[in-house]
Order: sequence, then structure tokens, then C-alpha cells
Amino acid sequence: MSNTPSNMLALGTKAPDFKLPNPSKNNELQSLESLKGKKGTLVVFMCNHCPFVLHIIDKLEELYEDYKSQGIEFIGINSNDVERYPADSPEMMVDFVDERNIKFPYLYDESQDVAKAFDAACTPDFYFFDENLSLIYRGQMDDSRPGNQKEITGEDLVVAFENLLAGAEQEEFQRPSLGCNIKWK
Repeated sequence: MSNTPSNMLALGTKAPDFKLPNPSKNNELQSLESLKGKKGTLVVFMCNHCPFVLHIIDKLEELYEDYKSQGIEFIGINSNDVERYPADSPEMMVDFVDERNIKFPYLYDESQDVAKAFDAACTPDFYFFDENLSLIYRGQMDDSRPGNQKEITGEDLVVAFENLLAGAEQEEFQRPSLGCNIKWK
């Protein structure tokens, strides 16, 4: 288990556009434009086997259930090299979605071009965009990590979501996410 921090893409960056297959929807191509939320969009680089993702996935799904009706959409993207990490294959993504009861789209970035466009580094890596797809938050979900005994609250994401919904400024200090490195080809 590596401790790779996120690269902290510059705030205000426009979300890189993408169109990726959704293995849970018979590999239907889904685009950022068609999936984006009315008020905000959280893009999460994740995978099936990472202990950091497994640690927070239930809370992430809970946050999705709490915020989707308020116009915030979540999009999960798996960019790992599945030849070296077959547990992250598209077939296993379908099983992961079913087993974890994930309701948000979980897309497969086989070429890794989308991860590179976002400058993603780890799983999970969070990018939160406003209604105009401008980056307003990037960093950790909260302070909890596997083994550190801190409660999984989603606090940092919740603050970003609530600030957006209230029309308030985002926190100036944003802490990087920490997780396993993306498995590059």
C-alpha cells in the first residue's frame, strides 16, 4: 500500500472533456457533458482493489445519495493498467458496482488519457467542479485513512459541496488526497 498524494491541479482549471465506456451499462459511452451535475460534478479516480478506496467507498456512496438530489453528480473513473492489475478489469468493475451498490457512473479509462488530462496521481483522487465545470475543490475526502482509526466523515467534500450550494467561497487550504498510485502502463 503506497501513500501517493494527489497533484493538486490548479483551482479554476476547466474539467477535461471525456467520453468513456461504462462497463455496468454494456460499455455504453458516457461523456462528462451528459453526466455532469446541474450544480456541481465530483470526478473520482478510483479502482476496485485499492485499500484506500475500499476504506471510503461506502461513505462516498452515502454522500452521493445525500447530494444527487441537490444537483451534484459523481463520476468514478478507473484508469489502472488491468493487464498488471486484473482485479481492476471492466468485468470486475461490474462486480464491484453490484457488490458495493454503487449508484453513480463508474467508467473505464483504458488508454489512461483521461487520468493524464486531470493530472491524477492516486486512488482515490477527487476533483470537484462547479456548474461551469471549473475546478473549485481538489484534495482529500477527509482525514481518515486505512489503519489510522479516524472516523470516515467525508468532511472535506461535504464542506466543498455545502459551500457551492450556499454560494460561499471555498476553503483556501485544501489538503491533498492520499492513496495508492494509479497503476500506469
